[in-house]
Amino acid sequence: MKTGLLWYDRSPDDMRSKVLRAAQRYQQRFGEEPNVCYVNPEALPEGAFVVGNITVRPLGRILKHHFWLGRELEV
Repeated sequence: MKTGLLWYDRSPDDMRSKVLRAAQRYQQRFGEEPNVCYVNPEALPEGAFVVGNITVRPLGRILKHHFWLGRELEV
């Protein structure tokens, strides 16, 4: 990921709603949709999942209630 958006959301909403809200802000700011979102592993007890075109993955260095969104680079 070259460019990303770090989003903080401590609302009681479900994970899907939080990711979609963050993705909307990413699109407003960068003019394209994100395709990956990293969250703290404790937020994903079931593991990775997909919301629309966004793969939500756990990453240990992400703080609780934070979402790191961006475009995963194609190799």
